Amino acid sequence: MMKWPLLVLAFLAGCNDEVSRALPAPMTLNDEAAGYYCQMVILEHQGPKAQLFLDGMIAPLWFSQVRDGLAYLKSPEQEGVIIVLYVNDMGAAISYTEPGADNWINAQDAFYVVGSDAVGGMGAPELVPFGTVEQAEEFAAVHGGSVQKLDEISAETVLSPVELNLTIPET
Repeated sequence: MMKWPLLVLAFLAGCNDEVSRALPAPMTLNDEAAGYYCQMVILEHQGPKAQLFLDGMIAPLWFSQVRDGLAYLKSPEQEGVIIVLYVNDMGAAISYTEPGADNWINAQDAFYVVGSDAVGGMGAPELVPFGTVEQAEEFAAVHGGSVQKLDEISAETVLSPVELNLTIPET
């Protein structure tokens, strides 16, 4: 009995798994990126951003703040098959007002400070992502809040109505 066909099928199945697991690389944030919900240029807003890739789309949906990206992800009404959500790693950011153009991390890998005094680009309370738990804990020690992983953040946290802070920061 010939074992080659089984070996070839096993190899191809393994290759197929690798192809299906390949994630699109995050895109560099630029002045053409418009927020999915607000359609405003997101570089004009402070705080961390998010980009989300849907199956079949080559460009991401951009979000003016991480809270909005997580709201899309956790919404029961969202459309499309989500491939990956990337968020700014604020531990690698220049500052809170300059979150960076290429310091993206997979939202699943991030540590979020939830319930801090941080406000996102659209004026809502922000969930501030970091690449390490130590950086998140340092931020929480100064700004309040708790450190959570994505799976610990409830849909209610990002979908519930909030009071907006529309104060324009001094420059």
